[in-house]
Amino acid sequence: MARRTSHTLNMGTGLFVLLGFAALFFLTTQTTNRGLTIGSRPHYDVTAKFDNVGDLKVGSPVSMSGVEIGRVVTIDFDLKDYKALVVMRLDSKYSKIPSDSDASIYTQGLLGGKFIGLTAGGAETYLKDKDHIDFTQSAFVLENLIGQFLASFTKSATPAPEKPK
Repeated sequence: MARRTSHTLNMGTGLFVLLGFAALFFLTTQTTNRGLTIGSRPHYDVTAKFDNVGDLKVGSPVSMSGVEIGRVVTIDFDLKDYKALVVMRLDSKYSKIPSDSDASIYTQGLLGGKFIGLTAGGAETYLKDKDHIDFTQSAFVLENLIGQFLASFTKSATPAPEKPK
């Protein structure tokens, strides 16, 4: 009887470890930057400057209307403007993006990673290699919003000083 229980326990432990490795493999394949292969296809690079990129990372997607059109290839700091300089590599099949388009940093889901979303402008000219996007909106930093909320809450909760009689 003890031998059968030991065998069942060993099988259960082995199955648990195997499922753990399968889950780890699945997560690894889902979180890798599989879109970085855009370098082998025709592409063009555009830049944009942001006040705050949050936790945007190299390899993050660049999308337009929910369609991935490229990836972030570098994030650097511009010492002249004191802003983050982001270089985006866009697939050349998306070569008709108006030159006055804007770039914003968004979050994927509630706790997801950051990505850049482009919104089309109305210009008759299009972005080309080495162009710069002038209109940008920085990352939404949740900690800043919470800090502002708490500051306004404590300010409104403090009673106003009484006027002297």
